[in-house]
Formats: sequence, C-alpha cells, structure tokens
Amino acid sequence: MSARASITVAGWTVVSRVTGLLRVLVVGAVLGPTYFANVFQAGYLLPNNVFTIMAGPVLAMVVVPALVRAMAAGGADRAVEVFSRIAGRLLALATACALALALASPLLAWTLVATVPEYERGRAWALCIVLVLFVAPQVLLYAIVALGVAAQQSRGRFALAAGAPTVESLGTIATVLITAWIFGGAHEVDKAPMAMMICLGIGNTASVLVHTVLQLYGAARVGLLVMPSRGWRRDQEVRDALGRITKSIPIAACPAMTIYGLNVCAATVPGGVMIVQLSYQAFFALSYVGARAVAMAALPRLSEAAVVGDAARFGAAWRQGLHYAMVASLLPLCLLAVFATPTADLLANGELRQPGLIAELAACLVVVAFAQLAGGIHDYGRQALFSRLDDRGPRLASIASLSTAVVVAALSTVLLPAEGGRLQGLVAAILIGEIAGAVTVLVRLRRAILPEALTDRAYTIGATVATFATFPVIGASYWLFSLGGLERHEELILLLGCGVVSVAAYALGLRVTSRVGPRVATPTPAGVPGCAETRDTVC
Repeated sequence: MSARASITVAGWTVVSRVTGLLRVLVVGAVLGPTYFANVFQAGYLLPNNVFTIMAGPVLAMVVVPALVRAMAAGGADRAVEVFSRIAGRLLALATACALALALASPLLAWTLVATVPEYERGRAWALCIVLVLFVAPQVLLYAIVALGVAAQQSRGRFALAAGAPTVESLGTIATVLITAWIFGGAHEVDKAPMAMMICLGIGNTASVLVHTVLQLYGAARVGLLVMPSRGWRRDQEVRDALGRITKSIPIAACPAMTIYGLNVCAATVPGGVMIVQLSYQAFFALSYVGARAVAMAALPRLSEAAVVGDAARFGAAWRQGLHYAMVASLLPLCLLAVFATPTADLLANGELRQPGLIAELAACLVVVAFAQLAGGIHDYGRQALFSRLDDRGPRLASIASLSTAVVVAALSTVLLPAEGGRLQGLVAAILIGEIAGAVTVLVRLRRAILPEALTDRAYTIGATVATFATFPVIGASYWLFSLGGLERHEELILLLGCGVVSVAAYALGLRVTSRVGPRVATPTPAGVPGCAETRDTVC
C-alpha cells in the first residue's frame, strides 16, 4: 500500500462526502424540520439500504481479492471471465431486490410514518409509497456502481471510484432546489402536492443513473467493462466469491438495519431524521477521509500479501495502514469535539436554523467525533480479514455492532424525552456499535497474524505526540470562540484558520517523530515483481 493511494482516496472522498453532507443540509434548509422532510429523507435512502443488505460494501471486499487472485493465476482474460460471471449473478439478484422493494413499499412506508400525527398519517403514507416506487430501480443501479468501483480498485485506480458520488449528491441538491422553486419550500404532509414527491423521486433516481454511468466509464478504462454472463455454477472460483458474499450478508445487512432503525426512531421527533442524517453524514465523511480511505487503498496490497502467504509482509502492511488510519482520524476527532457548537451553527441553515436544533446537532457532533475513529478502525480491520478470505470475523463484528447499537437506540427512544436527549442517544448508538465491531475484528486479526505484532509502539507514540502538538492552536482558537460576539462568517474564517494551522502543527509533529519510526526490512516475496525492501511496508 502506498501513502499516495491513501491520499488519493482521501482527497476524492473529501469531495464526495462534503457534497453528501451538503445534500442533507440543503434538504433540511429547504424542506425544514417537518414530517414531509422526514418522509423524503428516509424514503429515498431505502434503495441504498436494500442494496447494502444484499451486498453493499462487502462486494468490493470480496470481489477485489477475487480479481487479484484471478489475475495472478490466469492473467487478464481470467480476471474478465470471473468478473463477468460475478456481475451476472449479482445483477440478477439486484433486479429481484428492486422488484421486492416496490412490492413491499406499502409496508415499509407504514413503518416510516407510524409516528406521524393521525390526521396526517394517511397522506404521509401515500406520499412515501409513491416515493419508494420511483426510487426502487436504484437498487440495480447501486449494484452496477459497486461492481464498477470494485473493478477500478482491483487495478489500483481509486480517484474516479471515490469521487463519482459527488455527481449523485449534486444531482439530488439540484432536484430539491428545482422542486422547491416549482412547488414552494417547506410543506407539511397534509399540504404537500403529490407531484412534488414525484419530482423528487424522479430527480433523485436520475442522479444515481449519472453516477452509474461514471463508474461504468471507470471500469471501461481498466479493461473490466464486461457484459454480465451466466455460468457461475461451473466456475469454482466464482462460486467461492459468491459464497463469501452470501455468508457476509449480515456484514452488509447490520449497518443498513442500524440506519433504518435510527431513522424510524428519529422520526418520532419533527426534523429528527434531518439531525440524525446530518450526524451520520458527518460520521461517514470523517471516517471515509480517515481510516476508511486507508482501508480502500490497502485492500489490494493486503490481498497480494495474503496470496503469497507472507505473514511478515502482511503484518508490516497492516501496521503501516493502521498508523495511517490513526493519523488521518485523530486530528478531525480533536477539532470536531472541541468546535462542535460553532460547526453546528454553521451547518444549520434555512428552516433548520433554530436554537434547539442547533444545540441538538452540536451534541450529536461531539459523539460523531469519536464514532468516526472507531468506525474507521472497524472497517480497516474488516477489510484486512477479508483479504485473508476470512468472512466469519467480519460477520461476528457486524452482529456485535448491530446488537449493541439496537439496544442503545431502543433505550434512548424509550427513556429519553423527544424534546431533548433522544437524538443524542440515537447517535451514541452508532458510537457504541462501532466500538463493539472494532474490538471484535481486532481480536480476530490479532489471533490470525501471530506472531506478528498488531500495533507498533513507535508509530503510536508518533501519532500521539503529533496530536498533542496541535493542542496550543486548538486551545487558543477555543478561547477566541469563548469571547463571543462573532458573526457567522467570522466563525467560518476562524474555524478554517484553526484547521489550517492545526494541520501544519500536526504535520510538523509527525515529521519530527518519524525519525523514531520502525525500520523493519521485509524480504521480497517470491513471484511478486517490483517489490523491494522498504520501511516497514510493502512495495
């Protein structure tokens, strides 16, 4: 794994996740803290949830190692053959899931509007059904997107795969703005025209379609734009890959079920889905820029080390990747935890700009600051296990994550009041769940790579010292905020300035402490061209 690949993934992921966060902000600012906004925000995410249950992020974790192994064993022609057969099976399943979503739309819509006041519930139910019917084809589109991403990652191409979701988010933003221009902004469900929801559904699906085309273009650039084919039953390698995907359904399903459950619980509070989704977008943005970006870049290299059975090479790659993950996650944790209130003040715009909602969002962002670190390590450890063809460990981790998150979310909904505390409890469920998942994968990986070390003390000390180096900058900025009287544009300038100076101090700390980093040379594995002895890493 190279630092350049991690930076590429992180950079383009920053762009896509920022636009994803902007999408939620625009929906909240335009549609307001209303039950109509709750219905739209939860409803248009259903196709992504269904695809996640079917395969979701597991698809790349399984397909990338399968393509790497096929390439090593039989060359490019064999990789194309394996990929086309996997695609044929998965796209058939995705089509069936899209039809099932459409058929189940009345039941799913009822779960999303059950807490709407009775006089508005019937109308909300009808609006939600219409939305689900128009977005159901996205299940198939997301399957094509995931296959395109896996194809690019297997050949070491990350930029387009990470950046293309930006177009989808921008398309949804344009859809919301155009729809609001035609029909007006915030509406409650009893006054919202049916045509408004139809426009939102069509525009959102069109945005996903454009995203799909871009990922297909990326697959074509690496020579893996293939026609889906049959014959998967006759191909043992394909059957094994599909079997690992099937066994890993809990890994994909558990996060999707968590998101769906949080949306249902958050719908008990007007505008609650907006706050939880803003928090979730911030969680994903930070974790994908941090540890998850490292995981995506590391998977091909970890898979290559696993193929040749070189435990020392695998351990070195894991430790360096873990170091990168911690480095990318610690500074955002400190900044967001300290400046959650001004960040929430800047995020809350339009109809969401209410003191109570800003306070709720700020409290949620503090929890997100810690959740992104735990979630990134959970994902990195899961991908490392997948590279070793271990699907049981990630499956156990996902079940542990879902179980703890559901318990915390249920207790929060029952015990905490809707007017204060409930939404923070729901976001805390994300944190507790990710911690449970991270602990599970680390314990499993520790056993798998013995006698190789799981962590490196020098790396840990370096990241810790670099983090402490930013404290004077963060402390001075916090003092300036505490003086009060700042306008919103002044808050933004101060936050940006603090971020830039903190990054500089952080980089300087890492530079100074890098001299004490480990220097463990690993032998060049036989049959792997282009590798050389490097600083505790692989080529």
